[in-house]
Amino acid sequence: MEFFSTRFLLDILSIVFIDLLLAGDNAVVIAMAVKTLPARERQIGITAGAALAVALRIILTFFAAQLLLIQFVKLIGGILILWIAVKLLAEDTTEVRAGRHASTLWQAMIYIVIADATMSTDNILAIAGTSKGHLGLLIFGLGLSIPFVVFTSSVLSRIMDRYPIIMYIGSAILGRVGGEMIITDPYIKETLDPPRWIEYGLQGVLTIAVVVAGWMIAKRASRPEAVTPGTLPQAEGD
Repeated sequence: MEFFSTRFLLDILSIVFIDLLLAGDNAVVIAMAVKTLPARERQIGITAGAALAVALRIILTFFAAQLLLIQFVKLIGGILILWIAVKLLAEDTTEVRAGRHASTLWQAMIYIVIADATMSTDNILAIAGTSKGHLGLLIFGLGLSIPFVVFTSSVLSRIMDRYPIIMYIGSAILGRVGGEMIITDPYIKETLDPPRWIEYGLQGVLTIAVVVAGWMIAKRASRPEAVTPGTLPQAEGD
């Protein structure tokens, strides 16, 4: 029977391995997006975010190969990833300093959906290629990514609570992902044909730039308002 053939079992193992490898970036986005939420809303955000991510992948599966060939799709997606990485890091750092939660569940969900829609194409293609048109294997691969992403996101969000430095690492990872998407866009490839060292160089620069930009924005936002020049604080009793 097909379900007990060696090739079928190898395809299943390949899909499991692909999900384990490629769920990481999505888990980082979800963990960063829900980190500032209260505990109850955080779990809702992780579960709902992962479910929406997989629903998007199922829809995008039918268009994934074509999307990768359209100019500017990956370029715009990469820019969106960079924006999300900076914004999440800046908001988290600012709120930690202020000692309060600012992000709403809906805001976190928007970040998750935008990021996953732009980042999941490679995952979709890898699973679709491994399933070789087998609908059961395709559904299995996409469905399996839900528990992987939920579990990884939950662990990462707890680690971020204890070690804030993980937020910076997460932003750096998203910076690299954004840089990779930008430099591999068909328009960039056809127009500039950048060599490997430029591809890696851009990813490295954006990895650092995202972290620095998020830190600077948070620092500026948390800076106390300066006294207006030419005025003095009013003395008590005046």
